[in-house]
Amino acid sequence: MRKTGLFFGSFNPIHVGHLILANAMVQSGEVDEVWFVVSPQNPFKKRSSLLHEFDRLDMVNAAIQNNFNFKASDIEFRMPKPSYTVDTLVYLSEKNPMHNFKLIVGEDNLAGFKKWKNHEVILNDYGLLVYPRPKSKPSDLKDHPHVKLIEAPMVDISATYIRNAIKENKDIRYLVPEGVRELITSKHFYQD
Repeated sequence: MRKTGLFFGSFNPIHVGHLILANAMVQSGEVDEVWFVVSPQNPFKKRSSLLHEFDRLDMVNAAIQNNFNFKASDIEFRMPKPSYTVDTLVYLSEKNPMHNFKLIVGEDNLAGFKKWKNHEVILNDYGLLVYPRPKSKPSDLKDHPHVKLIEAPMVDISATYIRNAIKENKDIRYLVPEGVRELITSKHFYQD
């Protein structure tokens, strides 16, 4: 069985913080690989602020192209919208029986995790790998037997900050991988 961490996100755009956290997950030994699941529509976010899903997928592929422990997934592009994590987990498990999937989430998601659709199924059938986030609210889920806190750098880079920097014509080097920066520049992403 291959231990696979699923890192869901809009990746609007993917940035070095995402990559640092995914690498920490692999280095922890809890997973062999991380799949970046590009979400077409997060039920908690407004759709209008999202770059087209295929453009975001292209940026993820550009970011991870040299790391064989990382994979980009567009599975949610073909699923009913809005997409719910539990539905994607069940679908991926059915299609990939040789993978043992774990859900990667930020510590800031724990406080509201019980509001997620079928959160008990996610906890009991898959489990959570949790990375530290600044200003996270306390949660009793930290003590759940299927929740594992992973030591990782406290990365506080936001895609919103990057998008705003682009609009203000600021340099985003070092915030995103070079291949992502080249795509953003050549396709004029986030400039209007």
